[in-house]
Amino acid sequence: MRTTKWILIGLVVFGSCKKDDDSKTWRDPNTAETAVIDRFSAAAGHLQVRNGSNLLPGPNQAVDFDQSPFITTGLTPGGQPVQYYNFDVQPLHPAPIWAFFKNGQPVSGQLNIINVIPGDSGYNDFWQVYKVNVPNDYTANTITSYDELIGSGYAIEKTSDLVNCPVVPKGSTATKRLNGGDATLTRGWYKSKIVHYFNFSEKPLMTTSSGMVPAIPIYVTFNLNPDQPGGGPESGFKTESSTSLQTHNVIAALPSQSGYTPLWTVMVYDNASFGNVTNLMTAAAAPLLNPQAGTVNCPVVTIL
Repeated sequence: MRTTKWILIGLVVFGSCKKDDDSKTWRDPNTAETAVIDRFSAAAGHLQVRNGSNLLPGPNQAVDFDQSPFITTGLTPGGQPVQYYNFDVQPLHPAPIWAFFKNGQPVSGQLNIINVIPGDSGYNDFWQVYKVNVPNDYTANTITSYDELIGSGYAIEKTSDLVNCPVVPKGSTATKRLNGGDATLTRGWYKSKIVHYFNFSEKPLMTTSSGMVPAIPIYVTFNLNPDQPGGGPESGFKTESSTSLQTHNVIAALPSQSGYTPLWTVMVYDNASFGNVTNLMTAAAAPLLNPQAGTVNCPVVTIL
């Protein structure tokens, strides 16, 4: 069974506090403090940064990712409409997430542990899975932080598995998933505080041979080209009409196809070619203004 199956499960733990053999206190996720999450601060955001006019949610305010600017209608390689979420720029280097195992099986009730949240150096929506092997007498949620984990001396196994799990404020929603995947939030630990994250599992992911998150192209164009005043992302994606949500942003692969990844290398084409771009072949033929404008987390959630 692949590790990506157990990493996506959030379990609720009930009971009274007790101690394991190391005399460390068991923590109840239902009463633990929740970490403050802000994806739109200057430290966390890139394309999505809160200012006085864009009304992006504040710290710990639930986010509805089913509304603009967080969801886009683009085109598949063959030219069919497709929807994907926009979780902003993410780096190629994954962040670590630790999952607990006992005798080769996930520890029932134990929440996964992360050590960075949006705004922290090294944060990424893409997490590389590390397996923590604990003894038979380990009590779930005895360890709830990276520092406690390192202090435990438990064996840790690095895997090549990746999961796409954007950390978001409690109560946030992103209801769309390809093939009816689970859209509920999962809980985890961050420095002994609770965090919440989405799971996108439209296709299993693994690190590249160099340990990075794989990325493939997405071709996009804006209402104003980036070399114009107010151009680029600030002007918004060009659409078929002022009332249409249909862009001519073209993704290079679908989850059912070889090479798919939800991390896209943004290739900006001249908006004068908008009408000619109807599929991957015509997008690749359009004049490029910027062949590498960053890497963005945009999981495909609907093929229309």
